[in-house]
Amino acid sequence: MQKEDIKNNYDVAVIGGGPAGMMAVLIASEFGAKTVLIEKNNQLGKKLLLTGNGRCNITNIEPNLKELVKNYENGEFLFHAFSVFGPERTIGFFNKLGVEIKTEDNNRVFPKGNNAEDVLDIFKKNLRKNNVEIISNSEVIDIVSKGKKIIKVLVGDREIIANNYIFCTGGKSYPATGSDGLGYKLAEKLGHTIVRPIPALVPIKIHEEWVRILSGISLRNVKITVLKDNKKQFSEQGEIIFTHFGVSGPAILNISGKVGELLNNGTVKLIIDLFPLLNYEEVLGEFEDILKRYLNRTVKNVLSFLVPERLAEILSDMAKVDKNKIANNMSKIERASVVKILKNLEITVENILGWDLAQVTKGGVSLKEIDDKTMKSKIIDNLFFAGEIIDINGKTGGFNLQQCWSTGYLAGKSASPENLTNK
Repeated sequence: MQKEDIKNNYDVAVIGGGPAGMMAVLIASEFGAKTVLIEKNNQLGKKLLLTGNGRCNITNIEPNLKELVKNYENGEFLFHAFSVFGPERTIGFFNKLGVEIKTEDNNRVFPKGNNAEDVLDIFKKNLRKNNVEIISNSEVIDIVSKGKKIIKVLVGDREIIANNYIFCTGGKSYPATGSDGLGYKLAEKLGHTIVRPIPALVPIKIHEEWVRILSGISLRNVKITVLKDNKKQFSEQGEIIFTHFGVSGPAILNISGKVGELLNNGTVKLIIDLFPLLNYEEVLGEFEDILKRYLNRTVKNVLSFLVPERLAEILSDMAKVDKNKIANNMSKIERASVVKILKNLEITVENILGWDLAQVTKGGVSLKEIDDKTMKSKIIDNLFFAGEIIDINGKTGGFNLQQCWSTGYLAGKSASPENLTNK
């Protein structure tokens, strides 16, 4: 065997140096594997640096696994991964590495220094400490397999030969970070099925022009019901933000992937309930009470006690009530019309925005072809998957990074020498 051949032989080769890839290769090295991490960019963790608006929303503390998996599409697949390496163990892992942690609203967890660089630096430090070889600025150009095993991967002018391979190439979101769907092509070549990738956690473009007038206005704790061809599909509750093109905010981001899927064949509308904790009669009662207290104010001014002023004007127009009319002079029908819109503000989806603004990918390698106990391929004996490449996506708030840590840990451990089943 030539010297170069020996140099290029490993226990575990991880393709993709994002959150899942760094976790997988670090864990494999902790279990004694001779490891190599292959990254197409000139640096590791480019997408990690964007998470949490640069602050790195490491995880979300939800101790109940049944509740935790509800924050994901296909979340049931993650039960085992979370039971092995869930949010609490994730926090312990980063604490042990030296990252101080803090918890903010909605159980979101961040590094105390509010800097994603701190998390990336810790990974780099420990990868060096564990003698993980890093091949950066290098893309996998081909993969060679025989029967049910990968024989080697070609990286530039090198042939990388390993006992096990872990694909952590991400999806298609934020293509500027190198996510171009390469992992899907490699997986397909090996016989895997790819569920069609769709942008997720992405803003939604709205047809109605009046939405642009509200740009910058946010509404908290509203309920959004999604209709396709006037049939209810599902609901989401939380904060929305109006933009110059439509709507964004956590609640909108969380439904965007499903909305994109529904747009394939039908008209999709969003019904916004501005007061989901109150029924129609209770909202009407609130409105009547305000009218009694401010008899001589205009409709616009009275409505401004319930919603932002710009929205108050638009609601008046929708209800076909003169916004400058003295509120006390409103007819019973006009009052009912205003309240109806407060409970059923309707907007029409034109499209979801594209990959450049998508935080994650909906779709990916079919879960039917992955063992949830090990993240091992059911088609190729020495292949594992972790992170965004698989057909799971979570809500905003630290859930997607937690998926990367958990699946990365499981894949790295399962592929390491202590756990090899195909030596």
